[in-house]
Amino acid sequence: MLDIADDARIDPSVQLLHRDGDRDISVGARTKIYRGAEILGPVEIGADVFINRDAYIRPGTRLGDRVNLGPFVKLITDTHDIGGHDKRAGDVRHDPIVVGDGTWIGASVTVVGGVTIGAGCVIAAGAVVTEDVPDDTLVGGVPATVIRRLRR
Repeated sequence: MLDIADDARIDPSVQLLHRDGDRDISVGARTKIYRGAEILGPVEIGADVFINRDAYIRPGTRLGDRVNLGPFVKLITDTHDIGGHDKRAGDVRHDPIVVGDGTWIGASVTVVGGVTIGAGCVIAAGAVVTEDVPDDTLVGGVPATVIRRLRR
């Protein structure tokens, strides 16, 4: 099912890849999604979210309210079990990504599956987030590390 709030604004070039029952996509009120994004459900996007151009959002992602994604952000839940010697990329799985309310994810950030980013965080441009980020924290780098705590 595709559930888009009446006042959400989604560029016509955005690909919302869904299938009723197991690949649902919901988009909250007043959300804006700019050109070139590709979203493969199941994905939940809250209210007042801004997604800049060319975002890549994979199954099992949940964005809270008032989240901002910079251009070229990749939220990649896809991974593989480690296979045997003949094929190390074993069975595919999707480890969920959760982004808390009010978080800002900068340009070209990659977040890998299994990560929860708390509310009120800032993820610096170009970071690769491989571990959970506590509420009200600024992180950056490859891999992302804590730069400082932010005032509430």
